[in-house]
Amino acid sequence: MKFRLIITLLFLGIINITQAQDRQADTTSYRTIIPENKQSLLKNIDMIANMQLGFRNDYQDGEYLGSKYKFEQFRLEIKGYVHENVYFRFRHRYTSDFQPQSIDKIIKGVDFAYLRINLSEKWQFTLGKTYADWGGIEFDINPIEIYEYSDIIEMADNFLTGAGIYYQATSKHGFSIQILNSRTANFDEIYGTPPPPFEFEASKIPLAGVINWRGSFLDGKFTTIWSYSIFTEAKDAFKNYIALGNQLKLDKLTLAYDFKWSKEDLDRTGIISNDVHAGTGTRYAMPNTLYYSHWAKIDYRLTKKWQLSFVGFMDVAEWKENDFPGKDTDDFRTAWGYIPTVEYFPWEDMNFKFFAGFIGRSYNYSDYAKEGLEVKDYNTGRIVFGIISPLNIL
Repeated sequence: MKFRLIITLLFLGIINITQAQDRQADTTSYRTIIPENKQSLLKNIDMIANMQLGFRNDYQDGEYLGSKYKFEQFRLEIKGYVHENVYFRFRHRYTSDFQPQSIDKIIKGVDFAYLRINLSEKWQFTLGKTYADWGGIEFDINPIEIYEYSDIIEMADNFLTGAGIYYQATSKHGFSIQILNSRTANFDEIYGTPPPPFEFEASKIPLAGVINWRGSFLDGKFTTIWSYSIFTEAKDAFKNYIALGNQLKLDKLTLAYDFKWSKEDLDRTGIISNDVHAGTGTRYAMPNTLYYSHWAKIDYRLTKKWQLSFVGFMDVAEWKENDFPGKDTDDFRTAWGYIPTVEYFPWEDMNFKFFAGFIGRSYNYSDYAKEGLEVKDYNTGRIVFGIISPLNIL
């Protein structure tokens, strides 16, 4: 009996102590994870989960290959001001390589890791890993809005480390100049070791220069993003790249057109080199290639909730090297892309949409490529359904 009484008193005592601690917890301020004097910074910080998730059904030459869910894009982004004149942006692409690159030592999947310093109302300075500001409407669109890139953009190193300066000359015209690493990996990793007579010597200063103009006309209805870039690929070997992007926005209709042209002393885009070496077990970049592309996009907003879209593009690859055995033409490959989609926006106060569409590609080779390299024409297609949203988490 006494033992049971002692246990009861101890139990009641523990309850009282716990209740007292709870009351104390209600009235005592614990130190927060984010210090209070830093919490005001969050009003200037955005966290965005850029995502495109779809269910795809793949075909090649009319044959059904299979179906699967796939994250076509997932890029987590944090950006904002840490000072009224210091802006940062970090974006990690989880659908890319996580291997640190040999040149800039940052993983391939990091798109952005840069600071932007506002020098004045018109001048900005950027330092870090950023986008090569090489123009074109296609490249300027958020990647999650792209169902399939044209060849030049798809195969390029679009995010490079370096420095740039931007000048907002007027309210309608801005200009930028960038000096960037010309690549993220070393020479051998990208180009291999070409044998004579195709050998090249790696450049000791593998840099790129990019000049960009952004223009606005007709009260913002017509805009341009034009650029010229030169890349030092190897000693006495360069890549010259021009991109001319144009966009017209009307009431419900948006029209965009890009022309892209890439002259490469050493095949940086890599499509021709990959086809030349297909099935040989050899890998090295071929010299003297040319790629150009016509890209167009039409968006028609039927209602606030429904939009029809069509993207079409033509990618041309020419191989201008004449020292390869049996080569008698520059023509190599012409590829076509056609992407009709229907998009549905369920909520007016959120940038979120469902989509359904078809991504079709047709690849046509020259007679030389088909006879000399044993490649053949083919077509691919996929029917897709899914969601797209830059989800604003913070």
